[in-house]
This record gives sequence, C-alpha cells and structure tokens, in this order.
Amino acid sequence: MGTRTGVHAGRAALRERLRRGRRMVGTFLKLPGTDAVELAAQAGLDFVVVDLEHSGLDERTAAGQLRHAALLGLSALVRLAAVDPAQINRLLEAGAAGVQLSTVRACAQVAALRAAVRYAPVGRRSISLGHPSAGYGVGGLDAYLAAEAADPPLLVAQIETADTDDPLSELLTDAHGEPSVDVAFAGTTDLAVSLGLATTDDQAPLLRRVGEIADAAHAAGVTLGGWAPAATDKTLHRYGLTSAGYLVAGSDLQLLGAGLRQLATDN
Repeated sequence: MGTRTGVHAGRAALRERLRRGRRMVGTFLKLPGTDAVELAAQAGLDFVVVDLEHSGLDERTAAGQLRHAALLGLSALVRLAAVDPAQINRLLEAGAAGVQLSTVRACAQVAALRAAVRYAPVGRRSISLGHPSAGYGVGGLDAYLAAEAADPPLLVAQIETADTDDPLSELLTDAHGEPSVDVAFAGTTDLAVSLGLATTDDQAPLLRRVGEIADAAHAAGVTLGGWAPAATDKTLHRYGLTSAGYLVAGSDLQLLGAGLRQLATDN
C-alpha cells in the first residue's frame, strides 16, 4: 500500500463508514480562520466541507483550513463550483480528503473531476511530493503513489437541478458499471428553487426528486448524501434524507447566527 499520511488514513476511515452504512454528519465551513475547524473537531463531527462556492473564502484561506483539519485528524473536503484541475491539485496537496462538485448535470463533469484527482495512468493530476499529503517526500514517490491509489480522494457529486443532461444512472457509474463517485449529494435548497418551490409550497415535488436521487444512488452502489438545516429525525424526514449516509447539516455561519438569535431571545 505504501507509506500513508493522515490524509490517506482519513479517507480510508470515511469510506469504511460509508461502506458500513453509518451516517456521517458534517457541516459547511464558510468563515475564515481555524477556530471553526477546531470547534468542529472538538464537537466530534465526522467531517467538514470547506466551502469555496458560497462563501467569501479564498483559496489560500481554504488551504490553511484544510492543513489545520488534517493536523487535528478531522477529515475535510472542499466544495467547488467547477472543475479547475490546478486548483483541485493545490487543495488536495494541502490536505483535502475529497472534492464535492456542485451542480453536476453531465457525465463529462464527473469524468473531468475523476481525471483531476487521480494520477496517471488513471487520471491526469500533476505529481509533486513537496506537500503535507505526500509527507514532503520522506517515503518516496513509489510509496506515495501506492498510498494514493489505495485511498484516492473522495468524490461527491452534488445534484441540485430538476433534471440532468445525462441520466442519473450514468452520472453515478462509469463505462464498466462501477460507481464513479462516492456520494450522490442532494442539494436540497437549489433543488427546491429549480423545481419552482417556495418554502410555503407543498414539498412533495422536492421529496420525489430526492427520492429519484436516492434510488439512483442505491442502484449504483453509491452513498446518498444531502444538505439539511439540522440533523434531527424530523428535519431529515422533511427533506427526504432519512437514508442519507453523508449529511451536511447547516454551516458554521448558520449555526453562529442561530446561537446569536437565541441569545438575543433569551434576554
């Protein structure tokens, strides 16, 4: 298997939990600095997702959060709006356990993501040993490549539109019928907007669409994921995510706001 760093061990642990069907709970990180990273680790969250899509974070700040999470033993993925191979490489080298790609509609997006996170001959990622995920080259090139092959980055396909360019079954499997991603993630807020739903409308169309994603994930052997504002059974039922094994609940910003509003109410 080669010499593994903490990042590889974290990826292996996440995949094992997904395989066992154990629900993992994390949250989006949108605020700069490392305090939220440390608080998430202290709270015992299974993972965090550094959000480079819907936040004011820049890449340098995100890389610092990823490095800090890796040092704490907290698995941190990163959410991106598009596949930028150079950026993905830098973030993986900083310690990202995986990549969550937003608005996945086509097989070409998944193929591009897979190519960006894997080294040749499987993918097209550029190689370097001068980073923490490679142990700064102490174990050598062969050992690092073996560790990456054994525990590659986790891939999360965020599906958040009323329809997709390619069928869900094709988005989630490769040409050999094997899973092409680790998680099919229902982006419930964007899904609701795509379906033309207001918060006061009947949520049945949203539940049907999440159900379609869940069925496709099950058929492909992929874990269902999704976003909800909380991890309670009542909330997960309302969002159709009772079977989700990869749950992103709220965000650090949302949780801070809720706490501050509660403080104001208490007084």
